[in-house]
Amino acid sequence: MAAPHHFFHDSMWSILAIALAMSASTALACTRILWNTNGVLAVAGRTMDWAESTEPRLYVFPKGMPRDGGRVGPIDFGDENPLTWTSRYGSVVVSAYGLASVDGLNEKGLAMHLLFLTATDYGPRNPEKAGLHAGLWGQYLLDNAATVEEALERMKDVQPIMVEHAGFKTSLHLAIEDASGDSAIIEYVDGQPKIYHGSEHRVVTNDPPYDQQLLELEKWDFTNATRQTPLPGNVNPIDRFVRANYFLKTLRKPEGEREAIATTLSLARNASVPFNAPYKTPGTIYDTEYRTVVNLEARRFFFELTTSPNVIWVNLEDLELSPGSPVLTLNPDDIHLSGNVNKEFTPVAEPPF
Repeated sequence: MAAPHHFFHDSMWSILAIALAMSASTALACTRILWNTNGVLAVAGRTMDWAESTEPRLYVFPKGMPRDGGRVGPIDFGDENPLTWTSRYGSVVVSAYGLASVDGLNEKGLAMHLLFLTATDYGPRNPEKAGLHAGLWGQYLLDNAATVEEALERMKDVQPIMVEHAGFKTSLHLAIEDASGDSAIIEYVDGQPKIYHGSEHRVVTNDPPYDQQLLELEKWDFTNATRQTPLPGNVNPIDRFVRANYFLKTLRKPEGEREAIATTLSLARNASVPFNAPYKTPGTIYDTEYRTVVNLEARRFFFELTTSPNVIWVNLEDLELSPGSPVLTLNPDDIHLSGNVNKEFTPVAEPPF
């Protein structure tokens, strides 16, 4: 299990915090679903499955923000060639423990989702490439890319860095999509990047590596499916992957955004993990903490905390994202929040990262 919550707020706030927060013992066991075949709008959803609260916060970041990929919070971990940049685009993101962006959407309609992957191996440190700690990987792309193509180009000279302490590692892979419906899944396995680029890459879960997930899907025939069609029903990543692909193939054309968002949420809920579901070993548990859905064309970001009955959303087009605008935050764990929450955000004195 990850360290108690208070650990992340005291004087020991350090590299260990993010390492524990994204460790194999808690596992980002998530599902990402992209619905880009409906002929109306491109939407994507994800689940965040975790063994405890990640203390999610929504942040609005304006463009023009300086960032340092060689720091975890206030701690410089001493990389010899850290990536530094100034954001070109504003974004709304969900943070984990105030140390990393794990999900988000930028003002150009690019979205990103970080998921756990046990097999992750970023390879030996190549000092010729700028180093970027894995918790800011998705944020870097939101800050600098308008499309999937541009995001992939941006990654050519960058190396994600595995933050590790006492055996805990930031083992992550990344799913991205844009307003055109383009998609990519980026993994680092055996020290090499593996990129799956194309609008056909719609569903991914955390384990095993994506090529093995695709092989598993080949075992299933969903032709002329009915409610009698057998489907895997547990909450392990492969079962969730197969179910999400199956139901994605059954969807009707939505009449508009409301139906498209509701439909995508229904798929995310079907792929979710019930509270206290058994994890890898007897006695260990995890569940879905929250779900997000993005309208990539209207730049609208939807968030559903599983302990709250309300869906909330953020309209990026109605936010002030010009350089010098304040960084805003919102704690979604508020039973009174519902609907558009643009006006519920408050400024922060210091950006979290």
